[in-house]
Amino acid sequence: MLLLRRGAALGRRVALARRGLAGYDRTKPHMNVGTIGHVDHGKTTLVDALLQQAEVFRENEEVQERVMDSNDQERERGITILAKNAAIDYKGVKVNLVDTPGHADFGGEVERILNMVDGVLLVVDSVEGPKPQTRFVLKKALELGLKAVLVVNKIDRPQARPEYVVDKAFDLFVELDASDEQTDFDIVYCSAINGQSGVEPDQLQESMAPILDAIVGSIPAPVVDQEAPAQLLVANIDYDDFKGKLGIGRVRQGRLKANDGGTFAAMNGPDGEMRNIKINDLFVYDNLGRKEVAEAGAGEIVMFSGVADIQIGETVVDKSAPAPLPSLEVEEPTVSMSFAVNKSPLAGKEGDKLTSRVIRDRLFKELDRNVALQVEPQDSGDAFTVSGRGPLHLTVLIETMRREGFELEIGPPEVIIKDVDGKKQEPYDAIEVQVPDEYASNVVDLLNRRKGEMTDMGKTEVGDYTYVKYLLPTRGSIGLRTNLLSATRGTAVIDSNFDSYREFAGEIEPRDKGSLLAFEDGEATSHGLLGAQDRGQLFATPKTAVYKDMVVGVHQRPGDLRVNVCKLKQLTNMRSATKGIVEGLSPPLELTLDSAVEYITNEELVEVTPVSIRMAKQRGLKNKKK
Repeated sequence: MLLLRRGAALGRRVALARRGLAGYDRTKPHMNVGTIGHVDHGKTTLVDALLQQAEVFRENEEVQERVMDSNDQERERGITILAKNAAIDYKGVKVNLVDTPGHADFGGEVERILNMVDGVLLVVDSVEGPKPQTRFVLKKALELGLKAVLVVNKIDRPQARPEYVVDKAFDLFVELDASDEQTDFDIVYCSAINGQSGVEPDQLQESMAPILDAIVGSIPAPVVDQEAPAQLLVANIDYDDFKGKLGIGRVRQGRLKANDGGTFAAMNGPDGEMRNIKINDLFVYDNLGRKEVAEAGAGEIVMFSGVADIQIGETVVDKSAPAPLPSLEVEEPTVSMSFAVNKSPLAGKEGDKLTSRVIRDRLFKELDRNVALQVEPQDSGDAFTVSGRGPLHLTVLIETMRREGFELEIGPPEVIIKDVDGKKQEPYDAIEVQVPDEYASNVVDLLNRRKGEMTDMGKTEVGDYTYVKYLLPTRGSIGLRTNLLSATRGTAVIDSNFDSYREFAGEIEPRDKGSLLAFEDGEATSHGLLGAQDRGQLFATPKTAVYKDMVVGVHQRPGDLRVNVCKLKQLTNMRSATKGIVEGLSPPLELTLDSAVEYITNEELVEVTPVSIRMAKQRGLKNKKK
């Protein structure tokens, strides 16, 4: 049976090459397609290439790389964080493209966006094949009954193994209980960065037309009823400086009209209360922008203004015949962190948003569009517990707030424990690590010490590499990346994805090194740092403002140690206090928001301001001295 289904899929690929436009359903006015796949498999680059193919840009226009990644953090981190829309016209068919994140922490974005599309481009690397996040997003797409086109990207890589990747992808479809129709998928090979694609890996053309042919030829047109009462499920929210809050969603049935204040209402699920709304402006996507229209019919993805309190998951309905859809449900958060008012001695010197009220307003505003996030006030009144899908999900929010002028104190990441039938359960991640053979034992030892359970291990088919797969408590995966890279001299390739809740694994051994703490308030000096660096590695540099119990470095032994980094050298009539000392200082450790959040323990916190990132002992705790 498996071989028959595999043969049908491959036969369809040959048919696609022969079919061309003759196989198109010409009744399709438009269709909606999402790009899904594992992080760094080239989804955004693929969308760029499709936009180039559709001649969205002028001939003399300077186009930046990954044009869909317009967010500053997306460009800096090299990942997609927020799903975005674009629209192209290909031989008379309008194709709405939705670019989705590939990182597991932003799976909530993918889950709700899949409700807007008719099919997906499943993008897979030609060497790596399907990875953990590939399984997650494909599972969600198949559960919604969506049809996929398999795009084997980066086919120009010297180690490309297209047949292996196609076989693994097909096996994944079968493992996820795809229907016969879903396993009968088209296959297209491409090098998105070079603008090449084709239906055979060794017969590429200087065009992305084969991918567009596969989209229009194999993904079914929206099944819609234009005459039914209007129905639209809000899947995303945007903001406009002039229009205000904008709701985004796909018109499931009927038609929406602009400047209509008497026809429509909004409901949150079948049991929700119906409230009247007025739709002011109505837009559809046009290339990379939007175009105002008077009305839009079923099957189209639209953006509308005029409803200041619209929420993701609500349904816009016709008041005369309301037919609300169930609210969107996404996977529950697995990790939480504390966001509190900054109370350090340096508070208020670098930011202008300091109070619990403005922090609260900003966090609850974030809930408007970040559906995988949860916020709960703590009893103290000046702190909030913020829960998300992983540390990266939360640090992206922290970095965004920091750039907006907020000052915060951030607690360490903590996993969300559940009580199931009287037993304590915690989240587990599926971890896959690929590493040179010589470092495989280091990886196995590190994961075992973090209560990991090995599920697979073997040699890769390309190069002298070993892969190991583990089920690891999410507690153990926090801070894992830094330690793995250190243990393998930066050669490990690490992928992870939430797997399930399982029985509590017990205590995990703590960090094996303590912290170097500032002895007093002041400014770090070269002389003080020179003496402190014999005790460990430093974060601080000369002229860094410090305060008592601020973390200024990593102690070389377990336990914390206070060091006087503000110490001045005795003045003489021959030299100044700091002359000639800088040469002996070792380069400091790089301190980023992500590394700081990974580093801290339950006794420490991260102080975040628009200018600085600092770590300190939590106030009121007794510090252990060596």
